[in-house]
Amino acid sequence: MFAHKVDARKDAHSNLLSKKETSNLYKIQFHNVKPEYMEEYNKLSDEVQKELHHDPDYPCEVVGSWNTWYGEQDQAVHLWRYSGGYPALTECLRKLNLNTAYLAFRKERSKMLLSRRNQLLLEFSFWNEPVPRSGSNIYELRSYQLLPGTMIEWGNHWARAIKYRQENNEAVGGFFTQIGDLYVVHHLWAYKDLQSREETRKAAWEKEGWDVSVHYTMPLIQKMESRIMIPMVHSPLQ
Repeated sequence: MFAHKVDARKDAHSNLLSKKETSNLYKIQFHNVKPEYMEEYNKLSDEVQKELHHDPDYPCEVVGSWNTWYGEQDQAVHLWRYSGGYPALTECLRKLNLNTAYLAFRKERSKMLLSRRNQLLLEFSFWNEPVPRSGSNIYELRSYQLLPGTMIEWGNHWARAIKYRQENNEAVGGFFTQIGDLYVVHHLWAYKDLQSREETRKAAWEKEGWDVSVHYTMPLIQKMESRIMIPMVHSPLQ
């Protein structure tokens, strides 16, 4: 009789947290490459991704491509955007399966990989849209495995917290999984170098309210991981 009553959720968290004005779907790929093939893999990815990125017949574009510098070694990370959501993804896959050049690329690439996995993502409504960047930057992909059922709470806290992390233009994009590992959040940040990262993160703690956001979001996390990544030559995010 004293049990706490929780109101039933009125909608899926994908509808409550994602952007309403766009129908973009994102795919993130993690490719673990055989060390001796890393250079060849990067060159092959460069050629194929540039072709798909600029081909208007494919409703997809490369947001960014990186090699992991610190974190899991000999790894490539690719982030794709499908303009039009799931129908765009389906159309793109159908066309790729009929593209003999792409099928040959995939066969050649398979010889270079140890393993690969991917996830389909939506972007948080309160994060800025990932747009191309020039210059020489390093990127940090912070991945959080949340406790099931806590995505709405995470979004509510970060909708307020993101303002503390935008002054130096370090916020690139924020995403949550729809297919693949569930209740996973990815935050993508850009810095000039590791020293800039250290100074930017330290400055956030000097802002009133940041400590509160961290205090309330930490208990929601089961596991977290940080990757420091270097952009590939063809990546729109440099």
